[in-house]
Amino acid sequence: MGKATGFIEYQRAANPSIAPEERINNFCEFHPPLDESARREQAARCMDCGVPFCQSGMNLAGMFTGCPLNNVIPEWNDMLYRGNWSQALSRLLKRSSFPEFTGRVCPALCEAACTCGLNDQPVTVRENELAIIEHAFANGLMTPRIPETRTGRRVAVIGSGPSGLALADRLNRRGHIVTVYEKNDRPGGLLMYGIPNMKLDKSVVDRRIKLMTEEGVTFKTGVDVGANMANSIIGDYDAVALCCGAGNPRDLNVKNRDAKGCYFAVDFLTENTKSLLEGRNPRVSAKGKSVVIVGGGDTGNDCVGTCIRQGCKSVIQLEMMPCPPLERTDGNPWPQWPRILKTDYGQQEAIALYGSDPRIYQTTVTELVKSDKKELSAIKTVKLEKVIDEKSGRANMMPVEGSEETLECQLLLIAAGFLGCQDYAAKAFGVKLNGRQTVETRPGSYATNVEKVFSAGDMRRGQSLVVWAINEGRQAASEIDGYLMGYSNPV
Repeated sequence: MGKATGFIEYQRAANPSIAPEERINNFCEFHPPLDESARREQAARCMDCGVPFCQSGMNLAGMFTGCPLNNVIPEWNDMLYRGNWSQALSRLLKRSSFPEFTGRVCPALCEAACTCGLNDQPVTVRENELAIIEHAFANGLMTPRIPETRTGRRVAVIGSGPSGLALADRLNRRGHIVTVYEKNDRPGGLLMYGIPNMKLDKSVVDRRIKLMTEEGVTFKTGVDVGANMANSIIGDYDAVALCCGAGNPRDLNVKNRDAKGCYFAVDFLTENTKSLLEGRNPRVSAKGKSVVIVGGGDTGNDCVGTCIRQGCKSVIQLEMMPCPPLERTDGNPWPQWPRILKTDYGQQEAIALYGSDPRIYQTTVTELVKSDKKELSAIKTVKLEKVIDEKSGRANMMPVEGSEETLECQLLLIAAGFLGCQDYAAKAFGVKLNGRQTVETRPGSYATNVEKVFSAGDMRRGQSLVVWAINEGRQAASEIDGYLMGYSNPV
């Protein structure tokens, strides 16, 4: 499998990164690819390890490690190393619907489980995947694959995020007639509007939508499905898949929350991308402002990078939890997901521009300060400490008396996660929601309580990763295929 001694001969070499001082001047992607020779060397590092944890996908100590799609990673690494691009593509597409998306935005659960990473640096799995699919598009290997026959069964997919696209793609290849409904003006869901352009160029999303359209999928945009339309869809289609995402953001319950200048991160990022696509200035901008972002996750980091590109005066990112360790602890061994400090592109840019990490740990907002015009001018914060509840044994983050502080702030972005789906679509179709405000389905199934209505992705699973949404869409497609045909024969 690959070059037997490749992991000894070659060191890990990731795609280069354009310097922060240069890349913050635009919203373009900033990781140019390695040349073919160097990329094949990186594929040669894939060991003949015998037990490829990278593709196994498993839950260890409450966290997932390895590829949720069970990508046959050693196989296409071997073919990439040998320069057999077409066969590498064939094996990649067996398990992965959209490598051009996961190759850009996935946190690479596969690399965390790479056997080579036990005593050395892991294989550049994600970048190898991206190299294969981009080579395929550039060299005419990604042509429309139109089903030779159609089943006559009609499926409606509500939502065109990664789960909806994966579901639609698979059912269309099976020969079903698929129509995707999207409330926004462009297909793609969070791929289009939830992820900034410098992380996932929107031309990449458009390219896939164009290919799927040529293959027979119909996209209807600007359609926000309500109760009346839901009844019509149920009557007109043989199956319906709800893939509307987890779009109900967690809010701040603080004094003066109504201050002008306080926005949910998802709305801020959406407006910025729309302004780029429409060639105009954003209606909400960080230019010249002191910005505070509540939330230390990927969305918060995306807000940091976006605000810097808009020309903010300063940026701070607040995180409730303690700073993670720099290296794995004894209680977090390989191949578990590494719970260590990650300094992402936005934080790197803030460090380069302002000279310090924007993240402040164990801190939360207690109050917003607003002017007579109700415009946000500052925020009040308090430090937190971990306190163990004696009765339950649970750890809670509690305020530290006397640690209050006031920070200048004209723009506050809330990136504190999501509380399930926006329930109007679920109510329109009559499906039940569980205690987490996600769609309730039967155990081990994607079927809802309503006949011929299914659900997948964040709407069913809760806020998660793009790769998990794709996995859910693929699995739900197999179940819907079986429902329509009496057996499942996914393509």
